[in-house]
Amino acid sequence: MPTKVENWKEEVYGNEIRDHLMEFAEEGWEAIPEDEHDAWFERFKWWGLYHQRSGQESYFMMRIGTPNGVIEPGQLEVIAEVADKYARGPEENPEFGDAYCDWTTRQSIQLHWIKIEDIPEIFELLESVGLSTQQACGDSWRNIVGCPVAGKDKHEHIDAWPIAEDLHETFKGDDDYANLPRKWKVSVTGCDQGCGQGDINDLAYEPAEKDGELGFNVRVGGGLSRKEPRLARDIDVWVPPEKAADIGHGMSALFREYGDRDDRFNARIKFLMDEWGPEKMRSVLQEEFVDFELPRAGEDMRDQYTYNAGGNEHGDHVGVHEQPDGNYYVGLNVLVGRMGVDDVYELAELAEEYGSGEVRLTQRQNVIVTDVDSDRLDAFLDEPLLEDYSPDPHPFMRGSIACTGTEFCSLSIVETKNRQVRYARWLKDNVSLPEGVEDFHIHLSGCTASCAQPQIADISLRGMKTRKDGEPVEAFDIGLGGGLGENPHFADWVEMRVAADEVPGYIENLLDAFEAEREGDETFREFVADRDEEALQSLADPEETGYDDPYLGNTKMTWYPYAEDSDMQSSPAPTDANDEPLPSDD
Repeated sequence: MPTKVENWKEEVYGNEIRDHLMEFAEEGWEAIPEDEHDAWFERFKWWGLYHQRSGQESYFMMRIGTPNGVIEPGQLEVIAEVADKYARGPEENPEFGDAYCDWTTRQSIQLHWIKIEDIPEIFELLESVGLSTQQACGDSWRNIVGCPVAGKDKHEHIDAWPIAEDLHETFKGDDDYANLPRKWKVSVTGCDQGCGQGDINDLAYEPAEKDGELGFNVRVGGGLSRKEPRLARDIDVWVPPEKAADIGHGMSALFREYGDRDDRFNARIKFLMDEWGPEKMRSVLQEEFVDFELPRAGEDMRDQYTYNAGGNEHGDHVGVHEQPDGNYYVGLNVLVGRMGVDDVYELAELAEEYGSGEVRLTQRQNVIVTDVDSDRLDAFLDEPLLEDYSPDPHPFMRGSIACTGTEFCSLSIVETKNRQVRYARWLKDNVSLPEGVEDFHIHLSGCTASCAQPQIADISLRGMKTRKDGEPVEAFDIGLGGGLGENPHFADWVEMRVAADEVPGYIENLLDAFEAEREGDETFREFVADRDEEALQSLADPEETGYDDPYLGNTKMTWYPYAEDSDMQSSPAPTDANDEPLPSDD
């Protein structure tokens, strides 16, 4: 039997949701029938809107898709304007203020505290500069990811940006692919860094040569969520650039027809790959969904991948890098991917003043300013904004990633962004990395949905609960040694339910053990890979330190973790178009 979500989608889905959104916007929050909230909130995702969690009724998160992370000249200022005018809630975040942009691990943008009544004006502003929230969420083609400096990098074999752009233009809003069994995540990589992270996507195009021609080998079935991570598998297909969209048509149509619509937890294509295997996946694609002979895989370039491979890498694109045209791109570190709106305005101005106005987003939640003239590079690097968003950050700042957490997300179990900010600062001030270690990645995810991609970090943190001194507290499972690169590996989970205030002490003790026991210039990934589970578990113990955690209690039970009066009963929600509380039905 189809799931309830499939039944809701059968009634209304895809492009037609926009008309309903506009009607609800005109009539206001109360026009959405209460007994239909779940159905409409599921449908709204197709247009980039997630309803926020309990206690924040009538507020939405909005996701703006930017394929391959490319924000074209003139677009960033409009993004800042939308955040400034429409993404201010009833309470401030103590670290980031009351308006900000989140750069995500899929190279897109998230805004919070959005009111449905403001949707028409927001859409008009975004669409005036070619931006859209369409299919930024939902069971369809999601934001296409790839090397964030495609076309501007000396490390690429083939410029993947035209391919990503073509896939975006081809499938965005296409009714034939609007209703898939689940989300469909696509990566296009043309460089030797592997920074498109194809291994963890449903469909991945990776650089490969065949008969002297550069194109892409195809991998299928990667993903991280549900505590069941999978690496995408080679289906023995090579595709030239001009046929990339045909493979996109074929693979997403195959998923549309054969994906599981009866069990939503089993609906991702990674589970179909488990059932079929690569050979059957290839044969069904050939026989039913493409009308040309599929070439066998070419000679791939995966042995050159360095992104998140455990060493000192170029692949996160932080820093100053020369482009093939002699200009420079500058990657700026954005701690946990969140930037206050005033800084977003300033970033847009600096990109126009020193570069082409283009800004790009990375899968590590950072930003890149491209096309900086060599004669103006030093002046750009001296700008005050770069003191807070450094192109040369400390490794603990550079490697910190965090998802949305209980601040807004209904799935999250723990507070994330402000906590990871505090973790990074405390570690920077109190813990030394072993000599020669310049990259060290700590990814903090609030639940098993893996939005912060914890399984591919040096240290992986996954939100949990435990008890301490007889009281419930927020906690983390801890994994070690994850990463992609030539030989991808998911983290080994070695500690369970460590109280959040004891995590920094565990990391300090772990790094002391790493320094004492490592051999030569052994990387942390190599160090972990050389030890079995028992040895890893014996490396370090959690410990209280001088680190203080203000979010140790159950933030899930608050209406907003940072509100002075955070009890659920104190929530102003739901509110009207002017953020005034609506009268109770009691």
